[in-house]
Amino acid sequence: MPRSPRDRDPLTDRPRERLEALGSEALSDAELLALLLRGGDRGNDAVALAAAVLVARGGLQGLARSAGTELARTPGMGPARSASVLAALELGRRLAAGRLRRGASIRGPEDIYRHFHPRLRHAEQERFVVLLLDGRHRVMGQETVSQGTLTASLVHPREVFRPALRACAASLVLVHNHPSGDPTPSPEDREVTARLSRAGEILGVRVVDHVVVAERGYCSLREEGLLEA
Repeated sequence: MPRSPRDRDPLTDRPRERLEALGSEALSDAELLALLLRGGDRGNDAVALAAAVLVARGGLQGLARSAGTELARTPGMGPARSASVLAALELGRRLAAGRLRRGASIRGPEDIYRHFHPRLRHAEQERFVVLLLDGRHRVMGQETVSQGTLTASLVHPREVFRPALRACAASLVLVHNHPSGDPTPSPEDREVTARLSRAGEILGVRVVDHVVVAERGYCSLREEGLLEA
């Protein structure tokens, strides 16, 4: 509901001035979002609009999980504002992540978790990613090969190993997320891992690990004994 001018605190309605005076840590979620929106809508100032957007999307967690099209359809947003918010969220994820750049060495599943956790923690569907490695376990690249519930039909060896063979990768790490927040491998996870490991032996591309990433941590199927160390 729009506020009348007499109800407004001059400083509260100016998040840019509060940022300069008090620093970003002092601003609320709505005020920080208002700085990205750069204005109000339909009688609401920027802070009121930002607060309404947060309520509509389910807070910061829901905002981070929002796809571009659904965020753009949120009242008061639109394509331009949605693009600004999505860009800011992605910058935050990249800053929070322990980036595995091309040529970086993989020392263990903790490296995988630090890289992928900020990217996959808010995903509402399971995503299956292949991390390509050279003969010294250095990163050559990564590719998402499927999205949806993890089953043998969705994660076919042809799709998993195609980018590895194209890049002449010596080995790879399988990575997927659990939107439930629990990283415990499911029977399907174990079945898919065993199947892809056998395929890798035939193709000469070793499956080094399969790391399940979730909000509450990770699980390495190599450490679980499903893959050879």
